[in-house]
Amino acid sequence: MSNRHLARSIAMQALFEWDFRGQPPEFLEQTIARDLEEFGPGLDEQKFAEKITEEVQKHIGEIDALITKYAPQWPIEQITVIDRNVLRIGIYELKFGEGVPPKVAINEAIELAKSFGGPSSGKFVNGVLGAIYNDMEKPKE
Repeated sequence: MSNRHLARSIAMQALFEWDFRGQPPEFLEQTIARDLEEFGPGLDEQKFAEKITEEVQKHIGEIDALITKYAPQWPIEQITVIDRNVLRIGIYELKFGEGVPPKVAINEAIELAKSFGGPSSGKFVNGVLGAIYNDMEKPKE
């Protein structure tokens, strides 16, 4: 497992716990710090995991609006906590992140969904993120 993939996995677990418990924003900082210590001691990409959680939290309104727009048949509160937070990471990386190619962001999110979600999580995440990607402005070649 690559360092960045592990960092995304730890970020997803912290976001899951924060979302599941309905905790205030400052709880997420403590959660990612604890999860990095427990699941990623010596991980080179700790700052990457912290940035994901900080930025997802910072942009959560915009991210959740995109989930609502691209998965209209699934109200956000009805999407499983795992799938919801995997989508949040994927959308953050697609729309707000820097340095991660869109197809890598989508693939990483699909892998997280397959690892932590249910049998159809990968397809669901792929469908939502693929639709967002298709509507994104592409650089002119």
